[in-house]
Amino acid sequence: MRQTPYQKLYNRKRKWTPVQTTAGQLKEGSEETIRRILAIRHMELPVGEFIKASLKEVPSHSMELLLSNIKDEENHDIALGYAVKSIGEDREAEAEAKRLRDAWMAHPAHTIAKALVAERGIFFTILPFMRFNGDAGLRTISADISRDEQIHVATNSLLCTELNLDIPPSLDKLRKATVAWIYEPLGKYTGDKYLSKKFWQDQSDNLMYKGKTNGLSDTKKARMPAFFEHSNVNLPQYS
Repeated sequence: MRQTPYQKLYNRKRKWTPVQTTAGQLKEGSEETIRRILAIRHMELPVGEFIKASLKEVPSHSMELLLSNIKDEENHDIALGYAVKSIGEDREAEAEAKRLRDAWMAHPAHTIAKALVAERGIFFTILPFMRFNGDAGLRTISADISRDEQIHVATNSLLCTELNLDIPPSLDKLRKATVAWIYEPLGKYTGDKYLSKKFWQDQSDNLMYKGKTNGLSDTKKARMPAFFEHSNVNLPQYS
């Protein structure tokens, strides 16, 4: 029997278990933004809830994949929580991220549309930011979460097509406001494009309106941590 697109996506998944990492060196000028990125982890579990809320109306052949994707969000929340423990918490950023989370939860758009916009327009920018500017632990976390998010975005794009869902302008406005807050600290750093507020806002816009962006073509070449950069306890467990 021919596999559905959802089954093909499910077969691409790889299980991994987060571990507590130790703090390393962040790129100078990225520190405040990284703490805001870590604070926005408070949207991971709500994205899972967005998907859970739609399970009664999705195609039955997508159910196995969606339940797995919901579980992924719990994994991401744990991994990013470990990063906060190692790097440190910004209380003001945590409070603002929770206010943004509440705004996303209260928005009246369809929950699958909200999940798609959050993952494609926000998470798809913060993960490469962590790879270009983070320490060894953040680069590893980014790579593991990125593999999951590629599948999540493909899944939610399929569902939006099947259910004929549109992205309302007010939801796109909320995306823009969220991205603007995350990258606001970069306004005064202009010598490195990966420390440019406008660069990251442009990537978010391109991802939303075109479904891709050339600005992150270097992601594949971003330096990943070698095993010798980690103590053994910092390495995620795969199965």
